[in-house]
Amino acid sequence: MAEYYWLLVASTLVFMMQAGFLCLESGRIRSKNSINVAAKNISDFIISTTLFWLFGFGIMFGDSVAGLFGASDFFFDDQHTAWEVSFFLFQMMFCGTAATLTSGAVAERMTFIGYVAITVILSAFIYPIVGHWVWSSIYPSEGPDGWLAKLGFIDFAGSTVVHSVGGWVALAAIIIIGPRLGRFEEGIRLPPGNNLPLSALGTLLIWFGWIGFNGGSTLALTDAVPMIILNTFISAAWGALIAAAINYFRDGYIEVGFVLNGTIAGLVGITASCHVVSPGASVIIGAVSGVVVYFGSLLMERWRLDDALDVVPAHLFAGIWGTLSVALFGQTDKINNGLGFVEQLGVQALGIVVIGFYCFVVGYVGMWLLNRLMPLRASKEQEEQGLNVAEHRATTELFDLLTSMQYQQNNADFSKSVPEEPFTEVGQIARKYNQVIDRVSTEIAQRDNALMRFQESEMRKSAILNSSMDCIVTINRFGSVIEFNPAAERTFGCLKKQVEGKSFIGLFIREEDRRKMFESLNSGFSTSNGLILNRRNPFRLQRSPNNDFPAEIAITKANADSVQESEYTLHIRDMTRHVKLQERLKFLAYSDPLTSLYNRTYLMDSLVSALLFATKQKTSVGLLFLDLDNFKIINDTLGHKAGDELLCEVARRLIGVSEQCDVIARWGGDEFVFMMTENVTESRLARRAQQILEAMRAPVHLNEQYFTIPTSIGVAHTTENEQNLDADKLIQQADIAMYWAKEKGRDNAQFFTSEMANIVTKKFGFEKEINDALALAQFSLVYQPKVLMEKANILGLEALIRWNHPTKGRISPADFISIAEESNLIIKIDEWVIDQALQQQKAWRDQGLRMVPIAVNLSGRHLVSDSLVSYISQKLEVYNVEGYLLEIEITEGVLLQDIQRCIEVMAELKALDIKISVDDFGTGYSSLSYLKRLPLDVLKIDQSFVEECDSHIEDTKICETIIHLARSLELRIVAEGVETAPQADMLKSLGCEVFQGYYFHKPMEGADIAKLLTVSPVIA
Repeated sequence: MAEYYWLLVASTLVFMMQAGFLCLESGRIRSKNSINVAAKNISDFIISTTLFWLFGFGIMFGDSVAGLFGASDFFFDDQHTAWEVSFFLFQMMFCGTAATLTSGAVAERMTFIGYVAITVILSAFIYPIVGHWVWSSIYPSEGPDGWLAKLGFIDFAGSTVVHSVGGWVALAAIIIIGPRLGRFEEGIRLPPGNNLPLSALGTLLIWFGWIGFNGGSTLALTDAVPMIILNTFISAAWGALIAAAINYFRDGYIEVGFVLNGTIAGLVGITASCHVVSPGASVIIGAVSGVVVYFGSLLMERWRLDDALDVVPAHLFAGIWGTLSVALFGQTDKINNGLGFVEQLGVQALGIVVIGFYCFVVGYVGMWLLNRLMPLRASKEQEEQGLNVAEHRATTELFDLLTSMQYQQNNADFSKSVPEEPFTEVGQIARKYNQVIDRVSTEIAQRDNALMRFQESEMRKSAILNSSMDCIVTINRFGSVIEFNPAAERTFGCLKKQVEGKSFIGLFIREEDRRKMFESLNSGFSTSNGLILNRRNPFRLQRSPNNDFPAEIAITKANADSVQESEYTLHIRDMTRHVKLQERLKFLAYSDPLTSLYNRTYLMDSLVSALLFATKQKTSVGLLFLDLDNFKIINDTLGHKAGDELLCEVARRLIGVSEQCDVIARWGGDEFVFMMTENVTESRLARRAQQILEAMRAPVHLNEQYFTIPTSIGVAHTTENEQNLDADKLIQQADIAMYWAKEKGRDNAQFFTSEMANIVTKKFGFEKEINDALALAQFSLVYQPKVLMEKANILGLEALIRWNHPTKGRISPADFISIAEESNLIIKIDEWVIDQALQQQKAWRDQGLRMVPIAVNLSGRHLVSDSLVSYISQKLEVYNVEGYLLEIEITEGVLLQDIQRCIEVMAELKALDIKISVDDFGTGYSSLSYLKRLPLDVLKIDQSFVEECDSHIEDTKICETIIHLARSLELRIVAEGVETAPQADMLKSLGCEVFQGYYFHKPMEGADIAKLLTVSPVIA
């Protein structure tokens, strides 16, 4: 009889744990959900008890089917013994405990129906199955023991079977339901509870009930019960102690929740092994349980899993630890199942994993399916309102008071007093609140009249503010905006209601000026180093960060009261248009409108200033004078628009290689000047020049074609010996150096030297001497024959000019032709050569000699001039010479000029029966389309390809290509500069028939040529 007496007492104690859980959960949550939690706890126990009676006990302790579940003892009835009924009651309390744990984890956000659904899932499908695996053998029944029990798994009072099962299902519910509103939002901390003393009472009731929980699991009042209860109390105490200690040392204070959770974790941790461990081991188990629950709570928060009552750390994590403790600390003689330490530990771990997997999966899937059918979570409105009212329509005095106050706030209706409940604290608060509202109403009535008068004054002031075209802003002594008129709204781009009460300095003063503005404000705008009262102050304001504008601010004091109440009115005028107008005028005066670089005026002003500064500081100024090679050809060929695009691209590239202190200006046309003023040395100037050259060599895309921009750069700088050098002189030196760079082959940079000035002076003197040479007949012509295959077969002549200077002797054409080409002198020379050649033809005709064409070289400038065709036509008529006896030679580079004009002039020359040949073919840049369009007769292979055509395969291929090209275009091909027999043989083998060069004939005087023209004519 004593056996079932003890079971009944233990059942009563375990039942008391339900009251403990109710108190614990009601106190740990907010008051607006306390009634819902209480109802949930009672309902959980009712549902779990009912289901356990119907079939839960049968599944758990009925006749076992393969050790997996029971299949008898459903609808537990009066056919059982008193001990069996007592056993049933004891196990029914355990089932209710597991159900309560799960629903507590998702308190404050789950619907009441959701609580019931979870209880059904756990009580019907999870707890009985797991219980059968572990505990089926403790109740007399048919069939094998539970499969885990058969393996030797030990869970004396349910660290895993009750608490971990409840914890696993709670974890699944937490994941499905999600966190409470605001739980993990930054800056929001939910209160730890509404009644912690009640929670502490609940913990003590649970602790008290645990005497029956662990002590009753012996199923009889044996000698082991006292030690079990002792171990239970020691573990609970140490769990609370360690959790509180960690909390204190980590956080600096003791949070009551950790004391409560540490106690429960200690109880859960010892439950599996309390019958086989010593008190010393209980200390360790309880202490570790305290550590587990503390850091488990932190882990749940890090994972953003909202466990309202820390069910998972206190019951699941501590339950896992308690189950492992059986193997770690259990005394072998008391366990007595034949397993060694490692085997026991393995079985315990296997049970934890299998039970955890089963509980979590079944719980998660079941709740997921239920959540699809009916939402388990309360709505946002219900959660905010509180589940007491949302779920049960249960109100409290405090709730009624807050509802009345909320009505007043929403409707601004204070005519009705809030209800006063007598003889309660809430009623006293309501009465005092009504008294305050009455006093406020009286004050409002007294001030209405004053407010009306004030509004009339404000209307008059607003009319003035609104009509002003300037911004009018009133601020107080702290800089907060009081008034902000419509003009200010338009200027700053924000409404008065957006800035009223906010700091004018913080909103509209740039960060670098705020300190100065605060100092001016604190001094009443009376300091000399800041803004000053009653004066126009130029300043920069901002509409938003990185969007500032120039302004003019006049400040007046808005009242004459003490400094404590000072107000200031800022009269602000936006000066953006005024400043832009000034900048535009400055831009027009000092900038190049095409490239936006500085113009010549600004450069000269800057250069003069830089030279003065350099003289005082004993430093240097450097200039790089740039001229774009072949710009005129590109401009004339592709048009002025392409030329303008090219100049803009040059400007961008120059800016890309410049530093902030450099000045870049467009000097005019295709000339640019780059001025350096800091750390100027020859090496830095050379590096900068090289950077510019490399930048300019990159191809530029114009009119769907790619061009390079070779650039000639002249560099000049002041030295210690030339401190007084003026701006014009330095520009002149850089210009001379630039022309020297052109002489050196273009696309390079040259530093100015004094020898350059001498050479330039000499060059300019050359122009006068050329004029004099034309007038004094110092020029003469020699003729070089062109032969057909053999030396004797003269096919034509090329007229070559020579200058016989009276003092300098014979001057090469290479020395004066390039100078003449830079001016109109080249046209005079061309006309003289044409005249002399036709005059020589007339003389040979009069002598009865064989007539062959004479080719004269023509400059590009002369070819596109308006006078060429008329001059040749006149001379042909004067000397009565047929046009076919005159041949015009042009270089390939001429074709890069105005191609359309070239075609027109050539067509007119062809009309006079004059042949046209292209000299130096292969060295220029003309396209094949030009050759097709131009009325040409002859292509001349340049000497640079001929001189190594017999020894270099590349030159051989080039010559062969030119020959085939000429044949394809039906043009005669002439190889010039043939000086050796191998060269001639190679060219003959490639198909060339006409040759010119020293190997056949050197240039000769007219008299010598006359001897050659006496032979029989050659049929070409």
